[in-house]
Parts: sequence; structure tokens; C-alpha cells
Amino acid sequence: MEIIEIQTHLIDEDTDQPRYQFDEEALQELMDSIGELGLLSPIKVRTTTDGRYKIIYGNRRYKACKTLGRPTIPCIVSSVTDEMEIYLEQIAENLTRQGFSPIEEAEAFNKLLNDPKFSSSIKYMSGKLGKPEAYIKNKLDLLKFSNAVRALIVYGTEIRKDKLTEDQLMPLKDLPMEYRDSLALIMAADEMSVPDVKRISRLFKDKEISDGTKGKLLFKTGPQLLETWSTFEHNRKERAKSAEPKEEAARETPEKKDRSPELRNEPSSGEESEIEAVTITRIAADTGTHTGLVTGTGTSAANPSDTGANLANARSTEAEISGFKTVAEASDELSPENPIESMLNLLLATLPAPARLSPKDLPTLEGVERDQFVQDINTLIGDLEKHLSEWQTVRDQMLVKK
Repeated sequence: MEIIEIQTHLIDEDTDQPRYQFDEEALQELMDSIGELGLLSPIKVRTTTDGRYKIIYGNRRYKACKTLGRPTIPCIVSSVTDEMEIYLEQIAENLTRQGFSPIEEAEAFNKLLNDPKFSSSIKYMSGKLGKPEAYIKNKLDLLKFSNAVRALIVYGTEIRKDKLTEDQLMPLKDLPMEYRDSLALIMAADEMSVPDVKRISRLFKDKEISDGTKGKLLFKTGPQLLETWSTFEHNRKERAKSAEPKEEAARETPEKKDRSPELRNEPSSGEESEIEAVTITRIAADTGTHTGLVTGTGTSAANPSDTGANLANARSTEAEISGFKTVAEASDELSPENPIESMLNLLLATLPAPARLSPKDLPTLEGVERDQFVQDINTLIGDLEKHLSEWQTVRDQMLVKK
């Protein structure tokens, strides 16, 4: 294999080559190495009809040498002319290099499959590149995601903010399109671990949860989605436990099945109360972030169709995520002259008069929708208690001042 020095200005990059993402920090490190030790590994080129040379592999080394102003670059000149062989060689070389991103691999495999000048097959690529067919299929699955998601996919397994690894995306790839991309962006923004992504994915695959509820869940953050999954799984287990005695009793006395509510599959009113009590106790004990959003006046804002702007703003600050502002914070938006008095007047004008809520008016909800409703009530109660504490402090201070 002969290595010759070729003038840098006679060498052209191959714009069709599979790798196009180059990390600037890694490129600078390569330049420092070449500046100190020289180029230790030659690049590979082929001749073109106009007496110039086109790179087969070694684009990063070429960029570094060109930036350093080196007049010549050591090269291996290839005599291969078959486009398929050249492209396969470029992929094989980049697979051995650090930084070849999963999305670059996916696009290269897809090009071999669908470009008319290649029209290859997964089996053929597997044999040529020494990669299992499942490996190639997994990479191709990344192309299911939108361009906005693809732009975040990076090499390696390190979880970074606003970046996505292949391992993070695999649990989401088979979800319907209306959930897949939105969830991927949430996972990137909140740096969710692979096990947590798998749990959240199971939540959106669960057939017990309606599409409408799943759509509302997309307004949550990653940690909030994880909390919802935890609550849902807990309540599923509680329901299963409560059903076991009834099923056992039904097997022992089948003749009473039609006459005894205790032996039917659906729980009696007393059992429903027991399950609901378990749900409320579980959620009240949680110390994580809220899964519902409540406005500064304590009014529920869980409906995304009515409060889309509030939901978007709620994710931007910790105060809005918690759904609670102190009197001093909220009063900044009212009257600068008498902020506490303005807040008091606002609450008196907008807070509805106390009214007894009849159990017969309770909504008919099941599964995760009922759990979400209970969570929102707990959030509202918590915020109202904080308001109460604030105003009790104001009242006590006024009495002392008098």
C-alpha cells in the first residue's frame, strides 16, 4: 500500500459521504495532535476525471490539516470505482471511529436501501459490514422521529440536557406519532434516564388509559410523568389486591354471584371508598413535584385546551410548577401602593363562596383518569393551605401592629 504526499488544494471533500457531524472540541484536539506529532494516519482518496482527488475517508483529518495550513497531506490512492463499494467502505471506516452518530448510521443504511444507485438489502449490508440485521433495523427505526428529534441525537450513552442517546429513544420508537416526538423532546429537556423513559413509555402504551388523558399528560415534565406512572402502578396493584378476596369468594359460592354485590367484579360502594382512600393517602404522602397545575388563586388549570399558555409558562419556573405564589410575589403584579390590600380585594372578588359538594355530583372516572383527578384535588388543597397560612400571618401581624 503506497502512501504519497498530495497537495492539499488538489483534494476535495466527498459531500455524499455518510459522516457530516464533526465535534468542534474533538477537531481542535486533533489539530493540536497533528501540530505536535504530524498526521500519523493517512487519508484515503480516489482520482477524479479532472486530475483532482476526492476523499473516501479521512474528512476530519483533512479538515484539521487544511485549517493548520499544511501544504500536503499523506494519502492512500484507491483504484476502486464502484460507488457501492466506496460507500460501504466509508461506512465501515466510520463505524470504527468515535463520534459517528446513530442518526448518521441510520441515514447511511437508509441510503443504501432506497437510493436507486444502490438498492441494497439489510441482509447484504449485514454481511458486508459485519453487523447483525437487528443492529441495522434498530438504527433505521431512529428515522421514525421528526427532524427536530433527530437533530438532538448524539454518539455515546451519556445523558445530557437537550440531547438524546439511541438508548433513550428505543423505548419510544413504537409509540404512535402523536406521542412519540413530544415525549422524546421532554426526555431530552429533563435528562431522563433510560429506565425512567421505559416506565413512561409503558404509561403511554397502556390501553386502560384513554387517548384524551394521554394527550393531557404531554403537558407534564419528565419527573411529573414518572410520578404519574408510579401512582398509576400503585393503584393498579391496590385494585388487584382488592379484587382477590371477591374472586375467591365468587369461586366458593358461585350461586350468590348475581345476588351479592360483594361477589361481583366491580367493587361495592364501600370498596370504592376504600380504594379511593388508598389513592388519596398515597398521593398525599408523595413529596415529588405536582402533576397538576394550579393558578395563583388556587383555581384548577389542568385542562390544556383551556390553559395552554399557562401550562407552557408553568414549566418555565419553579413557582409556576408548584402552582403557588406568596402574597408578596403575587402582589407585585397588582397595585404597587397597597399590594396586600389589592391581593385581598382580588381574592374576595374572585374566590367563590363556600358550597357543599354533593357526592352524587362526582364525575364518573376510572383508572388513571380517576387517579389524576384525585392528584389535582390534592394539589388544590395544598395550595389553599399555603394561602391560608399566608393570610393567617398577615392577620396576626395586623393584630400585633394595632
